[in-house]
Amino acid sequence: MNRRKFLKTSASGALMTALPARLRSNQIPKNPAQSCIFIWLGGGNAQVDTWDPKALGDPLQRIAGSAYPAIDTAVEGVQVCEHLHRTAARLDRMTLVRSVHHEVINEHAAAVNFMHTGRPVSGTVVYPSIGAIVNHELGAAEIGMPGYVVCGPPSNSRGAGFLGAKYGYLYVTDTARGPVGFTRPPTVSEARDLRRQKMLKSMRNEIVQTIPVEDPLLQYETVMDTSLQMSRGGFSKVFQLDQEADSLRQTYGGEFGHRCLLARRLVQRGTRFIEVLHNLNFKNGTGWDTHREGQQGQHLLIQELDTALAALVDDLENHKLLDSTLIVVAGEFGRPSSFDVAGGRGHQGSAFSVALAGGGLNHCGAYGTTDDLSKKILEDPVSVPDLHATIYQALGIESSKKLFHNDRPIPITNDGRPITALIS
Repeated sequence: MNRRKFLKTSASGALMTALPARLRSNQIPKNPAQSCIFIWLGGGNAQVDTWDPKALGDPLQRIAGSAYPAIDTAVEGVQVCEHLHRTAARLDRMTLVRSVHHEVINEHAAAVNFMHTGRPVSGTVVYPSIGAIVNHELGAAEIGMPGYVVCGPPSNSRGAGFLGAKYGYLYVTDTARGPVGFTRPPTVSEARDLRRQKMLKSMRNEIVQTIPVEDPLLQYETVMDTSLQMSRGGFSKVFQLDQEADSLRQTYGGEFGHRCLLARRLVQRGTRFIEVLHNLNFKNGTGWDTHREGQQGQHLLIQELDTALAALVDDLENHKLLDSTLIVVAGEFGRPSSFDVAGGRGHQGSAFSVALAGGGLNHCGAYGTTDDLSKKILEDPVSVPDLHATIYQALGIESSKKLFHNDRPIPITNDGRPITALIS
């Protein structure tokens, strides 16, 4: 080795040693995860009442703190809320990232968009969501299956943005029936259906020849082809949850749990990214947006989450899919430890928690530290782009790569760096 090369190598090594461990590399894991189940707690869960408990407070006296006692978990020194006792027993397969933050205004729509795209709303570019990017990079693992599914109502924040319609999501609101229009009506024979498709294909081919190559309309041709493949294949069978044992369905709980069960079945068939919305029935009156009286019944939501999440972890593990499936549990922001006049909690994006499970990560129970009121981050801050970069790296997607909007290169994250301590 000559002197110049030696000095360059030595300087690089010294620089890498000086950097925090979490910033040292963008390494792709040896065995990356193949799918991601993204559980969305719409409204924003209170981290002090779930993943990052603090000393008990009192909503009546307006004393800041957690609403429920904390309990020990499978990881020594890490505690969670008492209503997460099932998940607590499985925390050795999880990491609670307690130091997530963003500076977006504490308003739902803007924060939801930021958590899904990692960027603020732009007047010139519609950025793709994390689910659309995963679909763009990996695509469905099986022909006739969608690459990206949302179990819940549609939303622009979850869209494909400049990537185009072919990387968008298929949404499902009824886990029993599945999406409408993907099964042949009983009054239409298979032969008649094939004749219809042949005629449609002929008409489409004529129209396509008149459309400029750069026209976004052409992307819908791909969407239509994928839809036809799904209608002819076994896609509809994924929704036959009654094929699962009664005991397993009961373990998952109610409709939200059945959405999680559906997510596992979609993973088995090759869907890469499934977002499961926990926005059902609002048992506490407000959902996770626990202002005023919503705080009083918040434990019902936490218990429902605990039941479904623990069942999902066990079910994936029993099917030998946990290491290849990354589970993410997130909301648009957290909530302060202080109580408002009516005993509820406001919004807080400066410090909140996101739970990760499975995915082949080097789980450590908890990552990042907040102060006694979970208001300020003391150690290992994680931005939303950092969180996205971690998810991408776990899935084998290089988090420093660039996408293209027309001819303009756009980084896949907004300067996000993965938590390399979790990735090997």
